[in-house]
Order: sequence, then structure tokens, then C-alpha cells
Amino acid sequence: MLLLGLVWNAGAGGNDPKTGGEPGIQFTESSWRAVLKKAKAENKVIFLDAYASWCGPCKLLQKNVFTQKEVGDYFNKEFINVKIDMEKGEGPALSRQYPLEAYPTLFFIDGNGKVLKKVIGYQRPEELLTIGKAIKKSTPNL
Repeated sequence: MLLLGLVWNAGAGGNDPKTGGEPGIQFTESSWRAVLKKAKAENKVIFLDAYASWCGPCKLLQKNVFTQKEVGDYFNKEFINVKIDMEKGEGPALSRQYPLEAYPTLFFIDGNGKVLKKVIGYQRPEELLTIGKAIKKSTPNL
């Protein structure tokens, strides 16, 4: 099974000519402060995947939703995407600023750090796209 996964992953690389990487949401690895600054500078909303490494639904989101081409195309264009393990690094401090009820929690946050929407739990690709489009529609100036 591991070999099958390695072969599949090797074949999946480079599928997206625009990013040079795999299709789906491209998450930034910047600090939270840098993410806020970038969101302000680009006038975009932040999409924050607040997850924990042990969380089953979080792993399913990563595997089945964030990797979808349609989801990635939309989110990469419209949002600053970041995923943070809320139990490591900057995560514990952020979880005090943005309280969690469960994992995964998906936040849409403006460049000032204000939560525009909080979504708890696994979302199917079409559900996440619908939510993302509703956020974009409700924040036309961002």
C-alpha cells in the first residue's frame, strides 16, 4: 500500500503548470504576522486551516478536499491560504486569539485579524467552494 502511495504521489507531481506543484490549495508557510501583512497589502481575506496532527477529519480535508483542482484554483486566486497546527509553534497563541471548539476549524479572517466566518468540521469540496464564494461575495472590497 505504501508503494502504491509513493508511485501515485510521484505521478501526481507537477500537474499544475501555474504553480509547478501539485493541484489544490497552495498554503503559505509564513509567520502569522507576515500572513496578516500580506493580506492587507493584497487586500485579500485569509483562509486559515486550524488543525491538529492527530485529527482524522483534518487529514481527510488535506487528502480529499484541499487537493482538488477546482478548490485550489479558486482559493489560490481569492485568498491568502495558511494552515497551522494549533498545538505547535504559533498555534497555541493563535488558539487563544481565535478560540477553537473542535478540529478542524476553518477561519476566514481579514487583514486586521477580524474573523469574518468560522466553519467547524469536515467540508466536502463543493461545500468549501460555496463557503469561499459566499465570503468573497460578502467582502467585495477585499
